[in-house]
Amino acid sequence: MSEAELIFTALAELSTRQIAETMQAKGMKENKVASKKGGGIAKQARIELENKTGKKVITADNYLLSEKNIKKLKDR
Repeated sequence: MSEAELIFTALAELSTRQIAETMQAKGMKENKVASKKGGGIAKQARIELENKTGKKVITADNYLLSEKNIKKLKDR
């Protein structure tokens, strides 16, 4: 992952946690709402950065599995 991808992922996680704590979310249903809101915050920030810089944040350099590891995952 690129530096920007890591930062936006951290923003989404932090936002989600703080929203869930504020909502006092309990269970899957309430935490799903918090995660959608937290992810939305990071998405808006990413889109704004991409619009201002003209560069995509998401790269093709994401975690790549070797063929050997892909086969292991499929066999599970």
